[in-house]
Amino acid sequence: MAVQTAPAPRPATPESPHLPKIARKDAWWIGPLWFFVLFSAFVVWTTFRTFQNAYYDTDYGFKHHLSPYYLSPFYSPTIVVGWTVLGYHISPAIWILIFPLSFRLSCYYYRKAIYRSYLADPLACAVTEPAPLEKSRFKRYMGERGFPLIAMNFHRYAFYAAVVFIIILWYDTVLAFLFPNSGGGVHFGIGIGSLVFLVNILLLTCYTFSCHSWRHLIGGTVNCYSCSLANQTRYGLWKKVTFLNERHGLWAMLSLISVGLTDVYVWLVASGRITDFHLLK
Repeated sequence: MAVQTAPAPRPATPESPHLPKIARKDAWWIGPLWFFVLFSAFVVWTTFRTFQNAYYDTDYGFKHHLSPYYLSPFYSPTIVVGWTVLGYHISPAIWILIFPLSFRLSCYYYRKAIYRSYLADPLACAVTEPAPLEKSRFKRYMGERGFPLIAMNFHRYAFYAAVVFIIILWYDTVLAFLFPNSGGGVHFGIGIGSLVFLVNILLLTCYTFSCHSWRHLIGGTVNCYSCSLANQTRYGLWKKVTFLNERHGLWAMLSLISVGLTDVYVWLVASGRITDFHLLK
């Protein structure tokens, strides 16, 4: 009778002290990598378009930039100022983007994604930080109560500015359905750009009003939802906002993509690289 012997155990592979310890078997790295690539591309494109300064560039011109009623969300609302530095006009996009970017960068979802994708702090749940980063952390973590992370608490105020821009962009969307006629007036029409603007503002609206700040304004500070008709109404709104809030990360990324693609489309039409086809005119 043959005697079976157990195979000799493989020698343990020493772990690198500089790599994070991973207690997961799934593709946990896809999320951080996907956010890193997408958000980096958005930052690069936004920077290019901001300093391209199409309002004052002679190749595009102010009237051409509207094409004729498509106004990029990077340049809305219209700001025409003559401020210059060393003879260079300061792009109005710089003043405009401060507000929506402050809302996004202080957003709970973006903070989590940026910490993971750019700072490896940590890369994911059940994934430790790389050893050099782990050793360099402060001995006493204060969360967002100490400087500089305490500045993130202004997110609730950035929400109010974001709502103002939602109203402005809805106005731009209405204009995107108006086209000039031969009599000097305008008439209703539908172009590819009109649909691009509509999808963009819908996604931006879902992202803005799925915010935790809005959810708190709707249902926060209420101890009894059934004590009055007003509180019952707030409770109904709170439940609907909660439905959006559960998908806040999805709206955050879809709206980021839609803003970038809307600006790309306006830029392509305004520069004459493509033609805006009309479905109804």
